[in-house]
Amino acid sequence: MEQVATAGFNPPQPYRERALGFWFYLISDMILFAVLFANYAVLLLGTAGGPTPADMFSMSRLTAETAMLLCSSLAFGLTSYAALSGKKGAALAWLAVTIALGVGFLSLELGEFAELASKGAVPQRSGFLSGFYALVGAHGLHVAFGLVMLIVLFFQIQTKGMTHPVLSRLYRIGLFWHFLDLVWIGIFSFVYLPGLMS
Repeated sequence: MEQVATAGFNPPQPYRERALGFWFYLISDMILFAVLFANYAVLLLGTAGGPTPADMFSMSRLTAETAMLLCSSLAFGLTSYAALSGKKGAALAWLAVTIALGVGFLSLELGEFAELASKGAVPQRSGFLSGFYALVGAHGLHVAFGLVMLIVLFFQIQTKGMTHPVLSRLYRIGLFWHFLDLVWIGIFSFVYLPGLMS
C-alpha cells in the first residue's frame, strides 16, 4: 500500500474537495444546533410544575463528562500529530484513548438520561424537559456517530497505513470531533451551569 510523505501533508485535489464538502456539512450542523439552543431557550421556563434545572443536574457527573470529552479531543490531536509524523503505532494508541474517552462520556450521558427518566423527568413531562432532551440528546447522537467513525478510522489506519485517503478521513473526522467539543462547551455554559448556579 502506498505510503505518503506526511511532513507538510498536502493531499491531492479530490481530497481537498471532500474536506470542503465536509465544511459545508459542519455548517449545516451548526445551524441545527443553533435551532436546538434557541428551542431550549424558549422552553426553559416551561416546567409545568415539574423539575427545574436546579433540581436535575449533578456537578460531579458534569465535571466527569466535560473532562472526558475535552481529553478525548486532546487525544485526537495527538492522534493527528502521530499520524502526520508517520508513527502508526502511536496514532493507533492515541486513537484508542480517544475512543475510550468518548465511550466513557456517552455512558455517563446515557446514565444521566436513565436516572432522570427513573424520577419521571421524561421529555413529555414539560416543555423544558423536551427542549433539554432534544438538545443534549442530539449532541449524544452525534458523539455516538463520531465513535463509529473513529472505530472505522482505527481499522483503516491499522490495515492501510498513512495513505492520502486515510489522512484525508482523519482530517475530516477531526473537524467533526472537535466541533462536538465546541457544542458541549455551549451546552455546559448555557444549559448545565445556569442550572447548577440557580
